[in-house]
Amino acid sequence: MSSMSWVVSDSWTMTRRELAHWARQPVRIVVGLVFPVMLLLMFNYLVGGGQGVDGDNTEFLVPGMLALTMAFGLESTMLAVTQDLNKGVIDRFRAMPMVSGSVLVGRSIADMLQSAAALAVMTGVGYAVGWRWHHGPDAALGALGLLLLLRFAMLWIGIQLALVAGKPELVQAVQILVWPVGFLSNVFATPGSMPGWLGAVVEWNPMSATATAVRGLFGNPGGPGGTWASDHAELLAVAWPVALIAVFLPLAVRRFARIGR
Repeated sequence: MSSMSWVVSDSWTMTRRELAHWARQPVRIVVGLVFPVMLLLMFNYLVGGGQGVDGDNTEFLVPGMLALTMAFGLESTMLAVTQDLNKGVIDRFRAMPMVSGSVLVGRSIADMLQSAAALAVMTGVGYAVGWRWHHGPDAALGALGLLLLLRFAMLWIGIQLALVAGKPELVQAVQILVWPVGFLSNVFATPGSMPGWLGAVVEWNPMSATATAVRGLFGNPGGPGGTWASDHAELLAVAWPVALIAVFLPLAVRRFARIGR
């Protein structure tokens, strides 16, 4: 087999391993899918959301929740990698005649498949509670592509943090940081409804860029524009994830290669 054939074959084997875990641990997968749905329903019906929005609150909230779901996937990636590290699974794989990076590739493919499933569930629930997109299928696919691009960036951040932390117990410390960053965005309210300095910080949050761009592609209401970040949201929705991937993917690959040395 050629080198590329080995890479594809080993990566697919690692992906099948992760998919087999889904069949053996369906409760974990279901909980991962249900949790963002619960958040969406809670903020839509109980909290209200959409502060500062000139339009339907639900149509403002749902795209933001889709972006938030992609960002919160970082924690599940980190937990899976740290568990493999502590059980010695990674060490056994590294001792086998296989392409080293295929472990990370298989992890990333499986996580992206789970994220695609989460997007499908969330869009279905959003549609059920009254959310709609208005700009046709091409724009909708572009919006979903931006959401998955954000998830791909978060995935590699999660892998890098897991390799640095090394223990599942430290995932909780990361959760404490992820939640404030997630809420320090325009998912639930527009930057214009916040104090000036806070609104400026929120606008430059990568999650805010994705949420704003997705709202525009879906034809959903957003906050008042006029700032550079809001007027160039689609550019930032691509630039932020690409920059994060360019930083954290090489770091994760290099860190993984040094395990056990």
